[in-house]
Amino acid sequence: MTLLIGSITIGLILSLLAVGSYISFRIFKFPDLTTEGSITLGAAIAASLIVYGVHPLIATILAFAGGFVAGGITGLLHTKFKINGLLAGILVMTALYSVNLHVMGRSNVPLLSDITLITYFEQFADFITPNIESINILGWTASEKDIYVLLFILITIILISIIIYLFFKTNLGTAMRATGDNQQMIKALGVNTNLMIILGLAISNGLIALSGAFLAQYQGFADVQMGIGMVVWGLASVIIGEALLSKKSLGLLITGAIMGSILFRLLVAIALRWGMNPNDLKIITALFVFIALIMPGMLNKFKRKGIC
Repeated sequence: MTLLIGSITIGLILSLLAVGSYISFRIFKFPDLTTEGSITLGAAIAASLIVYGVHPLIATILAFAGGFVAGGITGLLHTKFKINGLLAGILVMTALYSVNLHVMGRSNVPLLSDITLITYFEQFADFITPNIESINILGWTASEKDIYVLLFILITIILISIIIYLFFKTNLGTAMRATGDNQQMIKALGVNTNLMIILGLAISNGLIALSGAFLAQYQGFADVQMGIGMVVWGLASVIIGEALLSKKSLGLLITGAIMGSILFRLLVAIALRWGMNPNDLKIITALFVFIALIMPGMLNKFKRKGIC
């Protein structure tokens, strides 16, 4: 049960990465590789500030701001300097590796002895149910603190998702979505498409950095290598979420990205639980992504042939 709860919690935390990837990959059709640097940047900023005594909530907000700036720089390189989107992301991602090292001052920042948002969640659990250490769920025993942390993370993700949904329903958000759908048409209506792309990538990477901030506080450390492969994770979560849903409305697609992140994390946890070598984790991840990429096309092919 502990493994299940932990996997769902990490899946929820990384769902912000999935939503950020959805904004860049699906709304703007932008292959943004800044992701791998942004998630580490968010973790680095949050961890370093917490170690220096900054309140974890302020540190988390500043982590979002750091990712926002990083994404804006990628958008600026692409729109103002006419650099290919893929190359712009690679440039910023490469630069962020050194930036993250400077922010942390070393390759790893532990948080086990510091007060984080997760610590507050656990303290709240002790305040609400001071005499309960574990909870029985369908015959499985789970830590009371783990349950409360999961619930608080779930509530936080829901609130952030609602804010993102409402934002993309505003005039500005609609203009951003239209920029991704048909840039020439929306430009003819007088919208500054370059600004829309810069702002969209900034929001995307802000959410990704926020995911990194939460992940560092949950795991108890920030590491300069923690962003490796995260762009694949985000893309896989988006694709799995889309495969789970038949309708493609904005709210359902955001929900699908969250569901895809949780399911993807559970699949990885199950693979490791079955005895697969942790060193093969990236291979397992790549295999799941490959399956997620080809599965929708195969299902549509089978449907046309009347097999399913």
